[in-house]
Amino acid sequence: MKILQRLQAILPDWRSKNSATKTEIAPEIDTEAAQVSGADEGQAHLDLALESLQELLRDNRVPESVRAGLAEDYAKVEQMLERIEQGQIHIAVFGRVSVGKSALLNALLGEPVFSTSPLHGETRTAQQGQWREYASGNVFLIDTPGINEIDGEQREALALEVASRAELILFVVDGDLTETEVQALQTISAQHRPVILVLNKIDRYKPAERETLLASLRQHSEGLVDAHNIVTAAADPADQVIIHLDPDGQESESIRKPVAEIAALRERLWDILQSEGKSLSALNASLFAGQLSDQIGQRMVEARRQVGSQVIHTYCAAKGVAVAFNPVPVADLVAAAVVDVSMVVHLSKVFGLPLSKSEAGDLIKTIGSQILLLMGTVWAVNFVSSALKLGSAGWSTAITGGAQGAVAYYSTYVVGQAAEQYLAQGKSWGQAGPKYVVRQILDQLDRDSIMQQARKEIKSRLQGS
Repeated sequence: MKILQRLQAILPDWRSKNSATKTEIAPEIDTEAAQVSGADEGQAHLDLALESLQELLRDNRVPESVRAGLAEDYAKVEQMLERIEQGQIHIAVFGRVSVGKSALLNALLGEPVFSTSPLHGETRTAQQGQWREYASGNVFLIDTPGINEIDGEQREALALEVASRAELILFVVDGDLTETEVQALQTISAQHRPVILVLNKIDRYKPAERETLLASLRQHSEGLVDAHNIVTAAADPADQVIIHLDPDGQESESIRKPVAEIAALRERLWDILQSEGKSLSALNASLFAGQLSDQIGQRMVEARRQVGSQVIHTYCAAKGVAVAFNPVPVADLVAAAVVDVSMVVHLSKVFGLPLSKSEAGDLIKTIGSQILLLMGTVWAVNFVSSALKLGSAGWSTAITGGAQGAVAYYSTYVVGQAAEQYLAQGKSWGQAGPKYVVRQILDQLDRDSIMQQARKEIKSRLQGS
């Protein structure tokens, strides 16, 4: 994914510029970025995002089985490509039930596009409306279900899905942050989506109460939302009762519907869209492409692991039979080494990281040294069994040969599992090193079960030969 890496290398971190959250998306700035400035910068980022998505679609290295398993995600790539080509920006509203999400979007749109109700859970599916007030007319506002709806796990999952595909999130609250809201805000923040925190229903609070609430919101959202992106709104202000007094002193009442207070939100949205709109689209496309690329990689590793498992089993059986059948101890060890090297070379080709016989031998030495440290007694049995075979005859040779063959089968199985993990991680042991990997494999294996399987398979093959 060279284009994706290039995009992530030059894409400016929107959040480091517009948020207190210092999530580092671009640790190094490509020299090409330095030559691009102003409005051209956003377009350059967007062009790279477009290339990265197109590259995902046409990558012929991805097996058809993996592509079929991710068909829904590939369809989303197509949709995102279409959005970028049309210059669309999606803004998703997010929050608890009944905080006024739908009303807020209706106020921005200037018409009742989204359904509102005093009953909980009115919004059951994601809906969208076009914000024509913005200059380009390509901004779409997306309503989502409440995150705390009872028995609403599927709706909450849908809300998170929609939010993860949006360029910008409006996180709406009607008071101080609850534990549920903080957790949801952390989840969204982890997805690196820019967030505007909207304190709605502000008309319910007195000026002093507003300031107290805003101060608390800034404190509880610190590190998740920048203070400049915390705004107030009254999307659907409560009706006001007007008392009229006629010349005769008689009172009468009328109901007045106040105008929605969304100026602060509208102004902040316009500022962000005008200065960062294209970069936001590029950022979102980059994140989505990266997620899909990771999924593809995981699926390919899983497919390779399945093939690798078959390879390991084949070599385990071959080694077990060779060691059990061969009565010469030194030849046992030579045969064992040849089989293990051949297995590792074969596995390296399966994972697309071919190793020479010399490199495979070095890898086996590394794994073997850790096995010797952690399983010294097992390897001692291997050598003792080899000695017994040389000095025994008849049925004794068959018994000791079968026992040593089972040990050889098991040791190759451990070597294969460790080598497979090393290759699956891109020829890396990870931060913990080979000892941790080998110990983890040994702890997870049922030694007795594998040894029993090995004896059964070796016996069957020897009898059939």
